[in-house]
Amino acid sequence: MAGFTDAPFRLMCYEGGADLAVSEMISAKAMTFKDKKTADLAYLPKNDSPTAIQLFGHEPDVMATAAKMIESGDFEGCRYEEKPVAIDINMGCPVKKIALSGDGSALMKNPRLAGEIVSAIVDRVDLPVTVKIRAGWDEGSKNAVDVAKACADAGAAAVAVHARTRERLYYPGIDMEIIARVRDALPPCVKVIGNGDITDGKSAAKMLSETACDGLMIGREALGNPWIFREIRAYLEGREYSAPTKEDRIRAAIALVSAIVDLKGEDRGIREARGRAAHFIRGMRGSAEVRAALNSAKTLEEFKDILNNRFLE
Repeated sequence: MAGFTDAPFRLMCYEGGADLAVSEMISAKAMTFKDKKTADLAYLPKNDSPTAIQLFGHEPDVMATAAKMIESGDFEGCRYEEKPVAIDINMGCPVKKIALSGDGSALMKNPRLAGEIVSAIVDRVDLPVTVKIRAGWDEGSKNAVDVAKACADAGAAAVAVHARTRERLYYPGIDMEIIARVRDALPPCVKVIGNGDITDGKSAAKMLSETACDGLMIGREALGNPWIFREIRAYLEGREYSAPTKEDRIRAAIALVSAIVDLKGEDRGIREARGRAAHFIRGMRGSAEVRAALNSAKTLEEFKDILNNRFLE
C-alpha cells in the first residue's frame, strides 16, 4: 500500500468507517538519517487518528531508534497534529527491493531476528508495538505461527497475518487456516488480525468465523472504495447498507485528488493521484477512456473537468 495510504486517503477511510489506520511504510534507516522525504511520510494531520506509524528494516537497534524518534516527534520535519497510537513493524511486504534488502517479508525467514526487533522497540518506546506478517516466505515454509510467537513473546500487542506467502504475492486464494493457527497459538491478550481477500461483508464474516481472529485488516479493496468499512460493519450487524452512487464515487475521487494536491503541490499531486483516482471509476462504462484522459491531465481543474464532464454531465 506504499504510495496509497497517505494522510488524505487515511482521512477518507476514517470517514468511511475505519477504526484504525496505518501509515505508509517508513524506512527506519532513512528516519535515523533524518531524511526529509521520510519525515513527510509520518505527517499526521488533525483527525488522522488513531493511526499507527509503520516502520520497515531489519536491524534491531536502528528500528528501535527510529521508533523512539517517531514516538517522541523528535525529528526534523515532524508534523504531528495528532500523535501516533502505535508502532507497526512491517514483516510482510513482498516487494523485491524490500525483501532482497532483508526487510519486510524477508524477516519471515528468521523468527529469532523478528523477535529481537520487536524486543528492541518494546524496550525503547511506551507505545504499543504491532506486527504484520505473512503466512511464510514460500509454500514450503509456512511458519507464521513461529514468527508470531516470537513477536508475541517479545512484547507485541497485536499480530496481523496476511494469509499468503511472500511467494504468492497477491495471487487469488488465501490460507485462512494459518490465521486460525496463529490465533490458537497466541495468548488472548495478543490480538490477531486477519488479512487477505476481504472484499465485502460476506468475505469479512467468513474470515472472522473460520479463523476466530480479533479484527480485520483491509488493504487493496479500500482503494476506490473507502466505504468498505461501513459496508462490513453493516453486514456483521445485520443492517442494510446503501452502496455509494456513481456521483458519490466521482465526488470522492475529486476530493481525494484535491487533498493530495493541497498536501503535495499541483505538479507532484496530480502525477501521484492519476492512478489513484482511477480506482474510483473501475467498472463504470467508459472508464478506460477516462483513465487515458486522466493520465494526460496536468492541473487539478483539468482533472475535475474530465471526471465531471464524463460522468456527471
